[in-house]
Amino acid sequence: MKILRLLALSIISLSLIPQVSAHHSDAGLDMQSFKTFEGTVTEYSWRNPHVYIGVETQNDDGEKVEWALQTSSTMTVTRMGWTRESLSPGEKVTVKTHPAMNGRPYGLIESIEKADGTLLSSSFFSGSGEPKLDVAVTGERATSLEGKWIADGDKLVDYPGGYDGFYRAQLVLTEKAKSAQASLIELSAENPESTCIGRPTPGMILSTVYYPIEIAFQEEEQTITLHSEYFDDLRTVYMDGRDHPDSSERFTSGHSIGRWEDDVLIVDTRNFADHRSPYQTGVPSGGQKHVVERYQLINDGAGATIEFTLEDPEYIVGSLYHSREMIFAPQMKLSRFDCDLESTSRFVPQ
Repeated sequence: MKILRLLALSIISLSLIPQVSAHHSDAGLDMQSFKTFEGTVTEYSWRNPHVYIGVETQNDDGEKVEWALQTSSTMTVTRMGWTRESLSPGEKVTVKTHPAMNGRPYGLIESIEKADGTLLSSSFFSGSGEPKLDVAVTGERATSLEGKWIADGDKLVDYPGGYDGFYRAQLVLTEKAKSAQASLIELSAENPESTCIGRPTPGMILSTVYYPIEIAFQEEEQTITLHSEYFDDLRTVYMDGRDHPDSSERFTSGHSIGRWEDDVLIVDTRNFADHRSPYQTGVPSGGQKHVVERYQLINDGAGATIEFTLEDPEYIVGSLYHSREMIFAPQMKLSRFDCDLESTSRFVPQ
């Protein structure tokens, strides 16, 4: 069985773009250095979007300090071998973390070693805030687009900064967008993810390097559903020939209608609600946002291609086009994300 290493969206050169924190995973953190210390586990919070570990240690003056240490979602760390029982309060550990730039005891974990030598590694990329994943390729083939799919990371282009870096490299911004980007306070409740608001389309597609999507047909209802594990994003695509509703009706994930062109599924999505930072770069999106996606089987059903074109003339000059190859992954399990409001807002300084 071939093992596919999903290395997409990793750092290939830290000098290619300015190092501006955006995704709340690394906002305000020193992603270029590590702090290593020993301590005692006080908390192991198994929640989404981030598992948190509390570790008590001593500072240089001998005073007790409790660190809040962030890792990824329960799904991604589970796929790396972590479980709910991996850590317990009272255990002695050695922590390697990217510390907060302002000196507060907060960090993004690179690894945590237990007293018995067990190493729990997140292998975070500097800037993307997500771990590498090994996904087994089963060799099974799909007979339609129905099923579970995950990105073929070996065929994706690397962008410094991961998810954020992709958009920073690809989007040409209007002056209004530049002004909004400069004014966003990432480490505040203004960041939508601090209140469990995820990344609307095309975020579902870009997240497939870590989170699978599932496509399902409902023939009687004449609908197709597109489901991402990330933030439980679920879209209904209406295939009955209807048009979009009036522009005054707006939805967080937009309104999607679809059609077939031979064996290609075309999905047209409009009527998006305003979003303060859908690309996690501080650039907003608005009611003029428009996304067209194309889905097609390739390689006799072993894979598929997903393409999208994004337009939003209020904030984006021209359009953004992206295409990626997907791998049929029927063995993967989509779990409930169940974003926890307390967990998702812990990156905001109190």
